[in-house]
Amino acid sequence: MSDIAEYLAARGIEYQRHDHPPVFTCEEEAQHVPESGAARTKNLFFRDRKGKRHLLLVTLCSKQVSIDAFSEISGADRLSFASPERMMKYLGVQPGSVTVLGLMNDPTRAVELFIDADVWAAPSIHAHPLRNDATFVLTHDALVRFLAATGHNQRVVTVRSQS
Repeated sequence: MSDIAEYLAARGIEYQRHDHPPVFTCEEEAQHVPESGAARTKNLFFRDRKGKRHLLLVTLCSKQVSIDAFSEISGADRLSFASPERMMKYLGVQPGSVTVLGLMNDPTRAVELFIDADVWAAPSIHAHPLRNDATFVLTHDALVRFLAATGHNQRVVTVRSQS
């Protein structure tokens, strides 16, 4: 099933939807999605040096992530950003649309999920619905239920902004 709205509805997971022009940065998203108090997130999709591990990091837009520091936290060897082909294979998304909701397209749970503690503590978050021309607002409970539905476990980590 490629439609995230159907996937969520079938599982009774509620969300608010905001349609907008395609956005590629947190700054662009902030211009088009009204402030709701939800955590504005960015999603970074990495692969390790050998391409055997795939890691999705969900953190706050306000944080600059050190790849080396995240590599240490995750225990992954020499991380780099995953290619567009890997994004499509593992998450079913194009560049600019990486999202925690892409885990619905990872039935083998090949992607390891890391969530910044600040995001995990938020009462609600922003997430692209597999494309970057809309934003869903999900409550923490909805996110927990989504992860349970996909069978993915989250590893909550502390992401410090790069100096």
